[in-house]
Amino acid sequence: MTTTHTITKPPAIQTSALQSRWLLVFILGYFALIADGADVMMYGLTLTRIKEEFGLTNVESGALGGLTLVGMAIGGIAGGWASDRLGRVRVVAWALALFSVGAGLLGFTHNFVEFAAVRFISALGIGCMVLVTTLVAEYVPTERRSLILGVLQTGISAGYIVVIALSNWILPHYGWRTLYYLSALPVLLALVIKFAVPEPASWQASLIASLDRVRGFAGTRYFQIFSQPQSRTLFILWTVASVFFLSGFYGLNNWLPTYLEKELHMKFSTMAGYMIGTYVVAFIGKIIAGWLGDRWSRRGVYVLGCAGAALFLPVIIFWHTRENIIYLMLVFGFMYGVPLGTAGTFMSESFTTSIRGTAVGGSYNLGRFCSGAAPIVIGFVATQFSIGIGFLIVGAVFFLSGVTAIFIPDRLYDTQQ
Repeated sequence: MTTTHTITKPPAIQTSALQSRWLLVFILGYFALIADGADVMMYGLTLTRIKEEFGLTNVESGALGGLTLVGMAIGGIAGGWASDRLGRVRVVAWALALFSVGAGLLGFTHNFVEFAAVRFISALGIGCMVLVTTLVAEYVPTERRSLILGVLQTGISAGYIVVIALSNWILPHYGWRTLYYLSALPVLLALVIKFAVPEPASWQASLIASLDRVRGFAGTRYFQIFSQPQSRTLFILWTVASVFFLSGFYGLNNWLPTYLEKELHMKFSTMAGYMIGTYVVAFIGKIIAGWLGDRWSRRGVYVLGCAGAALFLPVIIFWHTRENIIYLMLVFGFMYGVPLGTAGTFMSESFTTSIRGTAVGGSYNLGRFCSGAAPIVIGFVATQFSIGIGFLIVGAVFFLSGVTAIFIPDRLYDTQQ
């Protein structure tokens, strides 16, 4: 009789291989979020120059930002569903390629309609970048997940800093179009992700299980979400929390550079330096939030972060001076980073693997869709009053997002299972 022996790797080798794999996924995901953050911030930094060249009003400028969010929402909802069906890696890679090439093409536009059309199409890809967090969450160890995903979210802040630094150098000498041409480079990163990262094991197992189910409408992801009371309630709560938070997030990002230049009368170089400092401090806020999320509560950190950002915005608007504005912005940057540092883990752990991409992509991007009105509203308020008064609305919606999150349970599902 022949005896067959199964050769297995020693535990130490297996552990080393797994660690190398999630580190690779983390690093590539981090660079993808740098590209995401740079793209989101670029419009705000170039807005003044685009307004002047195209002859746009405040409302038209806000409409371009709002249209971007609508494109993000549609792309993110479709991408979330596709990631459950086709794979996280495939969707992230194609989305990154789409918005990188689209951003580069913006440099060739010459009027409102051309810019709006190209921006809308490229925004379809940007909307899928929330799935980078889902992808990394399904790789990283459970005991350090919140900290690692908190560090991952600093990639967005790093993207802000990179594009602000580039803007300070490029815009005065080469113009806003050159900045958009350079933004096409991350298409190379999309190719690396596509061929270097395998799909997470938990997604592969979920796909096999889903193929064994009876096909038909009853097997669709949205039917699964809304047929179960718990997942239905969580989807609705996350949609509402996302509407409020993203309205504040995009309203602030679209108009903060213009506010500093036009209402606080800062030179572009000074404004760029202040914003870099703000987002560096946001790095720290995100990392501390991730660390606290692992040791205490994802929900508690998110709620406190939203409340802190909401309450500090009026301080900046009403009590700033030329001497203290930099310190106020640094404190706000920390507060602003805290909810972003734990939101990815908190949200990913609210849904099972089989519906996670659809649920996270759907609820987050429905929030994006509704938040598309925020830049327009701030543009209208800026015309009637001031951008600073518009930022009071930003503070209110940050606060409401934190209130909504109080009703979302913590740590429901392990994303590696």
